[in-house]
Amino acid sequence: MLPRRSTLSVVVFLVPPLLLYGIAVLLPIVQSLVLSFFKWDGISDMRFVGLDNYVKMLTRDDVFWTAFGNALGYLVICLVLQLGGALIVASLLTALPRARELVKTIYLLPAVISTVAIALLFQRLYSFEPVGLINQLLSVIGLEQLQTAWLSNVDTVLAAVSIPEGWRFTGLYMLIVYAALMAVPKELEEAARLDGASWWQVFWRIRFPFIRPVWITTTIMATTYALRGFDIPYLLTGGGPGQASELLTTYMYKTAFAHTDYGYASAISVFIVVECLIAVGLIFLLLRRRDNA
Repeated sequence: MLPRRSTLSVVVFLVPPLLLYGIAVLLPIVQSLVLSFFKWDGISDMRFVGLDNYVKMLTRDDVFWTAFGNALGYLVICLVLQLGGALIVASLLTALPRARELVKTIYLLPAVISTVAIALLFQRLYSFEPVGLINQLLSVIGLEQLQTAWLSNVDTVLAAVSIPEGWRFTGLYMLIVYAALMAVPKELEEAARLDGASWWQVFWRIRFPFIRPVWITTTIMATTYALRGFDIPYLLTGGGPGQASELLTTYMYKTAFAHTDYGYASAISVFIVVECLIAVGLIFLLLRRRDNA
C-alpha cells in the first residue's frame, strides 16, 4: 500500500489532467451521443427521434457509405505511407554514420508546418492549369499522357488528398520507430551477423520483435488519426468532385454546418468514435493472436 503522502501526490498530479480530459474529450462525446437521438437545426426546439438518425445513416444514406469506403481507402494509403515510410527511413537512419540529426529534422518538419500551408503547397504541386510540378515532371520524362488534374479527376482525387496526410506525419512516426530501434541490444545483432544472418533475418528475427510494442502503439496512433482525418482533404477538395474524396469527417462537418442537421451529424460522429474503437480492438486482437501463436 502506498504511503499517505504518495497517495496524495498521485491524486494531486492526476486529477487536473483527468478533469481536463473529461471536459475536453469525454463530455463532448457524451453530448454528441445524446444529441444523436434528436433532430435539431441549432435554432428551433430539439425533437426526440430515437434511433431514426442511425437507421437513416445505415440504411438510407448512400453518401454515408460512399464516405465510409473513401475513409477506408484514405486509411490504407496513410498507413502505407506513414508506417512503411517510417520503418524504412528509421532503419536506414540507424546505419547512417553522419548527419542523423539533420535528416531527422528534415523529415520532422512537415509535422510542425501549418495544415493550410501544406494544403496550398499540394494544390500547387497537383495543379493542371497552370501546370504544377508533378505534371511538369511527367512532361520532362516523356509521360505527358499521364498528366491530369489530380484534384478534379475522380480516379485520382482520393489518393491525391491522402498523400499529403501520409507525408505529413511520416517523420513523426519515424522518430518513434527510430528511438525503438536504437534501444535494440547491439550484442544480439552482432551475434546474429557472426552466425551468418542476413540483414533481413536480423531485422525480422531480432529488431522487429524488440520494437513490436512500440510498433503496435504507432499503428494505433496512425490508424485513429487517419480515421479522424479532416483538415487537408477538406481544404484541398471539400469532398469533391461529387463524393469522390468525401470522408466521414468532411461529411459530418457539412451535415452539421452546411445543412444544419446537428442530430444526424452527431450520429455520424458517434459512428466515427465506434469505428476508431473497433480498429483499436482489432489491432490488439491481432497482437494477442500473434503472441499465442
